[in-house]
Amino acid sequence: MASQLFLLVFFLFNLASIHGEQIMLEDGYMVTTVMDGRKLNVNPHAVQLRSSDLVVLDSSKSVFYTLPFPISQDGVMVKRLSGSGDKGYIDGEPGLARFNKPKSFTVDLRGNVYVADQLNHAVRKISSSAMTTTIAGNYSQTGRQDGPGNTATFSSDFEVLFVPQLCGLLISDHGNQLLRQVGLKQEDCITGSQSALGAVKFWVLGLVLSCLFGLATGFAIRPYVIPHTGRRQTPSFHQDMEALPNQSGESNTEELLRRQKRNC
Repeated sequence: MASQLFLLVFFLFNLASIHGEQIMLEDGYMVTTVMDGRKLNVNPHAVQLRSSDLVVLDSSKSVFYTLPFPISQDGVMVKRLSGSGDKGYIDGEPGLARFNKPKSFTVDLRGNVYVADQLNHAVRKISSSAMTTTIAGNYSQTGRQDGPGNTATFSSDFEVLFVPQLCGLLISDHGNQLLRQVGLKQEDCITGSQSALGAVKFWVLGLVLSCLFGLATGFAIRPYVIPHTGRRQTPSFHQDMEALPNQSGESNTEELLRRQKRNC
């Protein structure tokens, strides 16, 4: 009996040792709490970062909230982004919109939020101005049909991810065992800095063309004649005008060319 008990203890010890060797705890990481949902009556299910805040989804209430980012140590200011608090399917303003316990969402470069509203079989959009719309899916039925947003169908189990390189959303449609794509509008895939950079490029191009045109004009206003001697000469009245020095001692043509080069 004692020998059997010894073998059992030995077996359990070896089993624990084997499993213990598979765990590799890496040092140097610290866990802290940045928001206590019990104090704020918010149960965070998912979170995504925007340019200046965090978007937090409370799936149990079907409500989206925002938190300032970086998070202040003095206290957390939670604001409702969209969702009335009742489950359902209504588009519109933040206090009127309704979702049906979504669990997945993503954010584009302009701050728009795209929601995988699974139980409503639809992809919803919360714009940067907090207006909720439907961009794809059919509330009345599930399916796997591709096509325009108003005719496409999804299962009741899917997740969504924004991919800027595609300017679109990738949909992992679990219920249909499909990976699908929803193309977005081009303006939703361009950041404000990229728009400003494009404007600067056009401004620089315009300045360069203006300088080239000015230099070409400066040379063009120096007409010349070729007399029988074969040498290039300007007419006498142009020579007289060019010979008149200005206050700095330069001729008129030299001053004009100097100004064109300086402007460029």
